[in-house]
Amino acid sequence: MAPRYSTSEPRRIRAGRRTVEVGRPEKVLFPDDGITKADLAAYYRTVARRMLPQLRGRPLMLERHPDGIGDRGFMQKDIPDHFPDWVHRAELPKEGGTVTYVLCEDTATLVLLAGQGCVTPHRWLSRADLPDRPDRLVFDLDPSGDDFARVREAAWWLHDLLDELRLPSQLMTTGSRGLHVSVALDRGAGFDEVRGFASGVARVLTARHPDRLTTEARKKARGERLYLDIQRNAYGQTAVAPYAVRARPGAPVAAPLAWADLDDPGLDARSWTLADADRLLRRNPWTPAPRPRSLDAAARRLRQVTVD
Repeated sequence: MAPRYSTSEPRRIRAGRRTVEVGRPEKVLFPDDGITKADLAAYYRTVARRMLPQLRGRPLMLERHPDGIGDRGFMQKDIPDHFPDWVHRAELPKEGGTVTYVLCEDTATLVLLAGQGCVTPHRWLSRADLPDRPDRLVFDLDPSGDDFARVREAAWWLHDLLDELRLPSQLMTTGSRGLHVSVALDRGAGFDEVRGFASGVARVLTARHPDRLTTEARKKARGERLYLDIQRNAYGQTAVAPYAVRARPGAPVAAPLAWADLDDPGLDARSWTLADADRLLRRNPWTPAPRPRSLDAAARRLRQVTVD
């Protein structure tokens, strides 16, 4: 009987100041595309200089597919016991105990994660030093079908409302179905306050566009309306990291966008892929980064916003 996995020798990959050994580098993780573990590690090494500023200090949840994306895979919060000592960690409270998370502070850690079959890192919306004080507010625009024109439309509506509230926002494909719109926060508010604010924004938008948008979590109750999801704005919840690869055929990537990119009728959630690493580096749509904002003034403005 032929061996289930490749018998190729481990590959040593130079990543910053360290050399990381990737076992079974020719293991195919994306069977429809022939993308191997070595390809995944090479992608993350290439985009590290853009991705690491979005990860440093943030606890990660690891979406691992060591047998490839055709397998179900699993989500992992606790750092694996066998990880080397140089990988940074953060032990944070949970109900009834603690969890020790991976912190991705350098290129070597990104490559190591890929070598462990972590296709997609998901990041907290807060940093480990103040875990209950988010510095990101995220809206997830989740369509009911494949009509991405509705996602683009909803993103513009949300952009315009956030502008009314004087909150600069950033846009990203999810690499899955929709878009994420995020706001940089100054960590002055806790998760309950941030989520309450996000809920208020969602209520205004759905009232303005009741036939197109919904905050209904039950899929059966949404109909054809786009789901404006704010559920990620809570302690311990995560959102897909910018530049992360998704476990879908074609290896689509969560790609930062400029708002002008929404005018491209060919844009969809999977427009950017692992094969586009060099093109991603030629763009830097999130520079300059917006200054983190307080929600205090924005919350006052939100109370004065009209639905019409």
